[in-house]
Amino acid sequence: MMQHLTCWVVSDGKPGMENQCVGLAEALGLTPVIKRVALRTPWRQLSPYLRVGNQFAASAKGDPIRAPWPDLLIGTGRQSIAASLAVRAQSGGKTFTVQIQDPQIAPRHFDLVVVPRHDKLRGDNVLVTRGALHRVTPAILADAAARFAPRLAHLPSPRIAVLIGGDNGVYRLTPTIMGQVADQLANLARSHGAGLMVTPSRRTGADNEAILRARLSGLTAEVWDGTDDNPYFGYLGLADAVVVTCDSVSMTSEACSTGKPTYVIELDGGSPKFRAFHDGLYQDGITRRFDGALERWDHPLLDDTERVAADLRHRLIAHRTRHHPGHHPG
Repeated sequence: MMQHLTCWVVSDGKPGMENQCVGLAEALGLTPVIKRVALRTPWRQLSPYLRVGNQFAASAKGDPIRAPWPDLLIGTGRQSIAASLAVRAQSGGKTFTVQIQDPQIAPRHFDLVVVPRHDKLRGDNVLVTRGALHRVTPAILADAAARFAPRLAHLPSPRIAVLIGGDNGVYRLTPTIMGQVADQLANLARSHGAGLMVTPSRRTGADNEAILRARLSGLTAEVWDGTDDNPYFGYLGLADAVVVTCDSVSMTSEACSTGKPTYVIELDGGSPKFRAFHDGLYQDGITRRFDGALERWDHPLLDDTERVAADLRHRLIAHRTRHHPGHHPG
């Protein structure tokens, strides 16, 4: 396989974006070196449109971008673009560069660009996904399920993983919505004998979390308090169904990749891109809106990470055959 290849993940350090790159590297069997970059003036203000002198763009505040160059560079976010262009140029094209999300410049500046389908960018070297890439695999879920099974053994089936996000740039989780959702979840515990495994996030907010805890108090529910090991993967692994708020493409994509029925809690607000993302999953029969009911349905698996990794593997082999004649990476 490709385990001997060297790989960098280049990002500005945002965990949700970095995890997409790491997930793709891990799907190839690679353990990447993480490079968190910061740009100097004027590149910080003008990237990606300023494409002159990219070898000087990285600031000392970030990780160094210098030789030896990797075989594969997976970047995401505006700040990663100068580094990606510089490495591609200085390696003489030997480093295969992958950019996740629309780089806002022509795809020809990279070997491969990966965008969600609600972005309009298309091209011969553009792969289109339904959701976000991520690190969730059957092996990770099985391992986490085994670790958390004893702690959650008291919860009855069906078990429901509840992933609560919160306010972001376009959505608001209001106390009214939180109250309605908490009542619906409480009803599932009381009337359907469901076991609830609930993980709020930092964005949920203290008031919303207090509502959630009060209405689930005394019921067959665990609401993670943020201490000890994060049970997120354990909840996903042990769940019979997943309920997730709509504010995170990553969280929704991870839930859908389990193959389990996934319900989406709609929040106030939104944007055309988020709307296109969720409507696409509804239309594909992958998710349903959460209205307090619990059903089972057959739906296609959301396996973007594996699909992109398989395509990238073929492109990498062809690339290395061109740049390293006589050497086969497979």
